[in-house]
Amino acid sequence: MKISKGLLATLIIVGIVILDQVLKIWVKTNFYLGESVHITDWFQLVFIENNGMAFGMELGNKLFLTLFRIVAVSLGIWYISRIVSRNDIPKGYVACCSLIAAGAAGNIFDCLFYGLIFNNPLPPEVATFLPEAGGYASLFYGKVVDMFYFPLFSFNWPQWMPFVGGEHFLFFQPIFNLADAAISVGIFILILFYSKHLSSPNTEEKSSES
Repeated sequence: MKISKGLLATLIIVGIVILDQVLKIWVKTNFYLGESVHITDWFQLVFIENNGMAFGMELGNKLFLTLFRIVAVSLGIWYISRIVSRNDIPKGYVACCSLIAAGAAGNIFDCLFYGLIFNNPLPPEVATFLPEAGGYASLFYGKVVDMFYFPLFSFNWPQWMPFVGGEHFLFFQPIFNLADAAISVGIFILILFYSKHLSSPNTEEKSSES
């Protein structure tokens, strides 16, 4: 069965958001803050929270970040709705844009609602869903839940190296979630295989107007 680009975009966005939220709620209600589970030497589940953007980066205040995400997702979905009917846009490009929009949308739910529907107890207690005493923050001020940690390899820089000599280096350090991964994968594939569509996204529209 042939899947239309519109249906493909819908399945990706809805699927990623649901999976992302299920995983975050499971971690939030089963792990205490800072708890880690060793799965392999290169893969761990570590429960942390952050106020920032993808991979825990910080940019501006919390309200600005949340509003920025809402505007970005709205523009992204509007853009996808414009390109799904165009014959010159391949499905892969639509899929990448959908991954980015889905990832941004997944983190919006944390910011909007997690402060209202969860408490934030001190370790080793785990969070409660819909606590009687109320949540830990107001609307727009929830924290983003992260859990994936991949310390793939590490080494000590040689002493003779300038600036970093003798220091310990660990790759890969960021702790992230499924929404962050969707954004990163979407951007990476977009740049790698569909850069021409980024540079001239309105080719068909311009030619039809002339």
